[in-house]
Amino acid sequence: MIRRANPGTVTRLQLDEEGRFNYVFIAFGASIAGFPFMRKVVVVDGTFLHGSYKGTLLTALAQDGNFQIYPIAFGIVDTENDDSWRWFFTQLKVVIPDDKDLAIISDRHKSIGKAIGEVFPLASRGICTYHLYKNILVKFKGKHLFPLVKKAARCFRLSDFNEAFNEIEASDQNLHGYLQRAGVQMWARVHFPGERYNLMTTNIAESMNKALSKARSLPIVRLLESIRTMMTRWFAERREDANSQQTTLSRGVEKLLQARVTAARLMGVQTIDALRVQVTYGTQLHIVNVDAKKCKCHRFDHEKLPCIHAIAAAEHMGVSRISLCSPYYKRSYLVSAYAAPIMPSDTAIPVPQIVVNQPCLPPIVVNQPGRPKKIRIKSSLEVAIGNKRPRKQHVCSRCKQVGHNAKTCQS
Repeated sequence: MIRRANPGTVTRLQLDEEGRFNYVFIAFGASIAGFPFMRKVVVVDGTFLHGSYKGTLLTALAQDGNFQIYPIAFGIVDTENDDSWRWFFTQLKVVIPDDKDLAIISDRHKSIGKAIGEVFPLASRGICTYHLYKNILVKFKGKHLFPLVKKAARCFRLSDFNEAFNEIEASDQNLHGYLQRAGVQMWARVHFPGERYNLMTTNIAESMNKALSKARSLPIVRLLESIRTMMTRWFAERREDANSQQTTLSRGVEKLLQARVTAARLMGVQTIDALRVQVTYGTQLHIVNVDAKKCKCHRFDHEKLPCIHAIAAAEHMGVSRISLCSPYYKRSYLVSAYAAPIMPSDTAIPVPQIVVNQPCLPPIVVNQPGRPKKIRIKSSLEVAIGNKRPRKQHVCSRCKQVGHNAKTCQS
């Protein structure tokens, strides 16, 4: 019935030998039509259901050019294992073909890794750095190395990564070995074989899980209808918002670049030749090739957005910074991504007889002892962040105001 109301929608329902529910998969036609206007990075994750039959909700998400969650597909399975993830990725491949330019980000679940290797062999797999940080805090003492691991993961330049990684090796051999075994190419941006842009974590999946927290306690049919209702609302609101924007780029990118413009105007710029410019700030020197859209800092190369050095070079050469941005960040792409509506099923149309004649029985589930959990147990990293005290502001000893010291005081 959902497919009838939404052309292009892909749905799959798998029953076991006794006609009981096993798996279900749904990808709305509007999402499928809009995905070509997204950066080719897909975040997958699984979260538990609270309903009578338990189970696990699997999600595949992207991020649009305005840095908003873009749902692609949903699946409901019994649990996260080799069979369920392989089945989910097999259905997802109908929606998103395997491609060497595709990147799939997930946690370190072994079943996910196996399924990606089998179903999406051409895609690049990345792991969530946030999950990596949590594992480090649990397994290794010495929290002083945590910022160093974060720095190594997010480095844009190989030299900066090597410096941070060598410092980790000198400080803790066990941690260094653990990070190597985790697969440097999967968690370090500089070694990632594909393009993951700004998506270093599975945070958008966690946000989706939060958005569906109440719906996850509903029966499966009502859960799917809640997902449909949410997506209908999201697509309608974002379509209207995208059409109302007056800028060439999306609102989120415009805001990001405006902050970089302010910093770029503090830099010195010198022409090298017709294509290259040197940009200096203090002792730092970066070479920008505006035509090739590359900078020595490599942020421009990875994000596909001009860094502060590229913006400074573009203003010096009279080149529009908008022309340096990837098309994925343009407002026109955002409009196209949300162009198709997501419709509710038409209750006036009778259910096809083939569906009526094939009932889907509920699965057999053994309830676990104890009271059902409604609230997720927070990790040690989340607890530490929540308990972190705000940094104390420096107070001037002369005028007793914050934000400066006695040496720079104007009073």
